[in-house]
Amino acid sequence: MDFGPAHQAVPHLTTALTGPLLALEERFLERETRIEQWFHERWLDAPTPFYASVDLRNAGFKLAPVDTNLFPAGFNNLNPAFHPLCVQALQAAVERLCPKAARILLVPENHTRNTFYWENIGALVLLLERAGYHVRIGSLLSDGETPPSMTLANGRVLPVAPIIRDGDRVAVAGFNPCLVLLNNDLSAGPPEILQGLAQPVMPPLSLGWWNRLKSDHFTQYQRLAVEFGAVNDIDPWLIDPVFRRCGRIDFQKREGEDCLAQNVDEVLGLVREKYREYGITQEPFVIVKADAGTYGMGIMTVRHADEVRQLNRKQRNKMSVIKEGQTVREVMVQEGVYTFETLGPQQAVAEPVVYMVDRFVVGGFYRVHSTRGIDENLNAPGMHFQSLAFADSCSNPDDTQAPDAGPNRFYAYGVIARLALLAAARELQGTAGDKA
Repeated sequence: MDFGPAHQAVPHLTTALTGPLLALEERFLERETRIEQWFHERWLDAPTPFYASVDLRNAGFKLAPVDTNLFPAGFNNLNPAFHPLCVQALQAAVERLCPKAARILLVPENHTRNTFYWENIGALVLLLERAGYHVRIGSLLSDGETPPSMTLANGRVLPVAPIIRDGDRVAVAGFNPCLVLLNNDLSAGPPEILQGLAQPVMPPLSLGWWNRLKSDHFTQYQRLAVEFGAVNDIDPWLIDPVFRRCGRIDFQKREGEDCLAQNVDEVLGLVREKYREYGITQEPFVIVKADAGTYGMGIMTVRHADEVRQLNRKQRNKMSVIKEGQTVREVMVQEGVYTFETLGPQQAVAEPVVYMVDRFVVGGFYRVHSTRGIDENLNAPGMHFQSLAFADSCSNPDDTQAPDAGPNRFYAYGVIARLALLAAARELQGTAGDKA
């Protein structure tokens, strides 16, 4: 993968309103030691998610997470220069769960035709092997549906086998794993074959989208943003999107529209007030999204409450169903965060995605979309995008450079992403006793 010349490593921030963000980045640089100590103290009392990716939006006046995925599927987009960071973090994550682990069963999504997804699986297998583990891929599909192998773009062949259950353990033919690693978000529910296992399963089944809610995650994040802001003298709003949750929605039957419109109006009002406070002239907007699920499904941009009462049939159909054909019953109304980062001569809109393994930032990349706007979701089904891996680590700021220089911009990304990771850890804490 060509990561481009060094001067392209950080997208151009195309807004005159860079002052508040530069002030935010400056604060992170000034308080680096305090920030790192704060994170260290929080991790002493929190379980660590195995891995995660966080989508960020940089509006120039605000830097905030908009989604956190606990089953990340873009390891192939990471800069190979930082693979050693991934390897060390994977070793830490596995040893924490199973110190004597030697064999890992990797359970992927059922995307047998999604070649981009399998490039991710190939990269993850490679990293786990470099970390010193034997890895096999176990499919949740039945024997007849499971392809015997998947061939990657570089010609590498990944053997795939159906999962076999024997008592309270799972395996694939000829391979008895110590640990089961999920790269499947379980949108359709926890598979019976993976329930009640003696082997550790990470992430836990309870963190799949069948059970997890985005609103729960952002409730945890909101509390952390307030705490972090108080310690570092930062307005929490600068790092936290306002949101509301609305349940009992049926887009097809037009049930729950009043609740949805009321929450849209409330969030827009709160954001409009903060815009006035900071002298921001852009029009506030919100993102209405399914409270569970991923792959950019069940998402729409809204600027006025009346819009959710006037959805046409196509729009209602789009919002009604998400991955695995699951019906949307609950939605989250989230403050829309503009992205003013653009790449290349076409000024393609970009947003950073930060990857973490255990509690460590291991890299990231930019999701770039040449046909989407600065107020739209860039992670859309069928989108055409190119990724540009981070040229610098997110862990090594340089106070001799400008606040928005590469290492410092990436450090700011890493700080916000780790706040989201901590929020996910608190989710994990809350589901520790759950049984799938």
